[in-house]
Amino acid sequence: MTVTTRDVWLPVPAEELTGLPEDFTYRFWDGGPDFPADPADCVFYAVPYLKAPEVCVRPLARMTSVRVVQTLTAGVEHVSDAVARLPGNTLLCNARGVHDASTAELALTLILASLRGVPDFVRHQDAGEWRQEFRPALADKSVLIVGYGSIGGAVEDRLAPFECAAVTRVARTARGTARGPVHALGELPRLLPEADVVVLCTPLTESTRHLAGEDFLSRMKDGALLVNVARGPVVDTKALLAELESGRLYAALDVTDPEPLPSGHPLWRAPHVLITPHVGGPTSAFAPRARRLLVDQLRRFAEGRPLLHTVDPTG
Repeated sequence: MTVTTRDVWLPVPAEELTGLPEDFTYRFWDGGPDFPADPADCVFYAVPYLKAPEVCVRPLARMTSVRVVQTLTAGVEHVSDAVARLPGNTLLCNARGVHDASTAELALTLILASLRGVPDFVRHQDAGEWRQEFRPALADKSVLIVGYGSIGGAVEDRLAPFECAAVTRVARTARGTARGPVHALGELPRLLPEADVVVLCTPLTESTRHLAGEDFLSRMKDGALLVNVARGPVVDTKALLAELESGRLYAALDVTDPEPLPSGHPLWRAPHVLITPHVGGPTSAFAPRARRLLVDQLRRFAEGRPLLHTVDPTG
């Protein structure tokens, strides 16, 4: 690709990154009110992390020279519409691999904490009460992973030592892996009734919005656990609330719809639900992986090599 302007916008100061190519002028912008330079001169835009979508897209309409938009998230729904309106040769790249370890760790944490009743034990501790309970183990359970990309694979990596009865994989299209088959989404009606734990890792697209809706949830077995480390709107909140309030299902949610979850929302008070505030990605594992990705992508860009993790902004 031909590069005529040289500005690169980064959400971290360039001096914190080792090995950046010297071809560019680096501008630090982490979503503040003032732009570091004219957006029209930006050719590579690394989107600020953990900022509201309206902040992330604010400079894009003026980035008439931009050739690459690089997110530091696995999901790109917060910028995809704005990128789709840019010139057709603009590449959108996600951060596949950056959040695998952190998100998979949290998925396993949510599974174990929910099954073993850790939130209840914390409440008992706060009340100074010694209350033993018989709780289900992860051992001998069947786990269904919906969304078998890099995060889904990392979740399975961490399930391996826990003596699960079975791990079943589902993705948009069927394929084979060294671990076994990956089933297509169309097979969910057959697979859901067999799972004790269902882990959602799928990206948010129009085809996955409210994927876990009334029909999906009704097919889950009584007492099954739904874990969402994907995006909030992958689950139909109204349908999930009905199942939680009936006592039939359990849920562990790192993401919600709406998000942030308002203080008075009924999900906070629903039985059998554990909620964390979208903390799957931001851990100590994030920074070194994100920095390596930025440097690698910029070196590829400078040398005219293909970039990694390109995605279609139109879904």
